[in-house]
Amino acid sequence: MGMWVFGYGSLIWKAGFHFDERVVGFIKGYRRVFHQGSTDHRGTPKFPGRTVTLEPAEGEVCWGAAYKITKKEDKEVAVTYLEVREKQYDKKAYLDLFTDPMATTPAVSGVMVYIASANKQLNSNYLGPASLEDIAKQIIQAEGPSGPNRDYLFQLEKALLELECSGCEDKHVIDLANTVRRILSEEDSASK
Repeated sequence: MGMWVFGYGSLIWKAGFHFDERVVGFIKGYRRVFHQGSTDHRGTPKFPGRTVTLEPAEGEVCWGAAYKITKKEDKEVAVTYLEVREKQYDKKAYLDLFTDPMATTPAVSGVMVYIASANKQLNSNYLGPASLEDIAKQIIQAEGPSGPNRDYLFQLEKALLELECSGCEDKHVIDLANTVRRILSEEDSASK
């Protein structure tokens, strides 16, 4: 029996573990938001970056990639790897994955998803909502061991475009990436 893991952030373009199958799909009732602080990958404890998490959103869907892992040893390695990589995400959910927007039956049930909750007692790195401009400015400034926070945002935007599915565009990601580009362009113009 295979284990499935759904990625909606960097797991889309960088799984980091062996998998047998990759399926583009979506989960229902959630949206992707840049509300999670990253103090270990895209920022530091003094200046956290922002990465995506999911928040409940009636009637919305979140596109990403699901990975099937079948071999016992591959599952163990993947879970160990993910528990370290996703350690700032305090919640795991097992959700239905859909591949067809018209389908009423999921393509896969019980797909494991890491979620950073808004509960500050359980998730000390939760930053919460802010204006697009404020999130963009924080992303521009933040950098951690995995590189600049803006690279994470731009890679996510690119990965979502490369999914090539109808409706998988993410307005929040596109608007945020365009805001970061605008601010960087304005800073570049001002410094000349």
